[in-house]
Amino acid sequence: MRIVISEFISLDGVVQAPGAPQEDTDGGFAHGGWSHPFFDPETIGPFINEAMSSTDALLFGRRTWRTMAAAWPERAGDPLADRMNSIKKYVVSDTLDEADLTWTNSTLVPGTAAVDWIRGQRAADGGDLLIMGSPTLVRSLLGEDLVDELRLMVMPVLLGGGKSLFPADGVRRTLELVSTTTARTGVHLATYRRATQADA
Repeated sequence: MRIVISEFISLDGVVQAPGAPQEDTDGGFAHGGWSHPFFDPETIGPFINEAMSSTDALLFGRRTWRTMAAAWPERAGDPLADRMNSIKKYVVSDTLDEADLTWTNSTLVPGTAAVDWIRGQRAADGGDLLIMGSPTLVRSLLGEDLVDELRLMVMPVLLGGGKSLFPADGVRRTLELVSTTTARTGVHLATYRRATQADA
């Protein structure tokens, strides 16, 4: 399986709370919902659908899973919502238990075992394991060199601080740009993959 990351991200690299004001206020973050003014369904919708078309399962951190689990079941009837609700979902957490997993087809992955579990999934046959949001989890997987593709929706806004995807460990990681387009709202849609050894 490939490990694929899909993120709304600001021009200064912030991924915190793109969807709603109270989604994630850690650190006093006050810009929740910042992605909405730039959402262009004509380009961003197909970009998201393309990622979902090759996805066998979704993987979330605890906070993102809670946000998604509270939102998507209410949207049944929309093709993307139906796909989100029916697909296999994994949530990484050491605080949730099985009784908390009320969103259909959700399975718990203990946080202490997550990296080894994901490494095992990546070595197995199958389609993509897609991660949305979940910056702490994504940062860990980038640090472990377990990410195969980054699908970034770069919004033309500076947020001045907030949670980032990227490890601050001083390690150079080279990526290859494989597709790019720009929405009429100024959003840059870019797909990056791990560079080959020769390119790196």
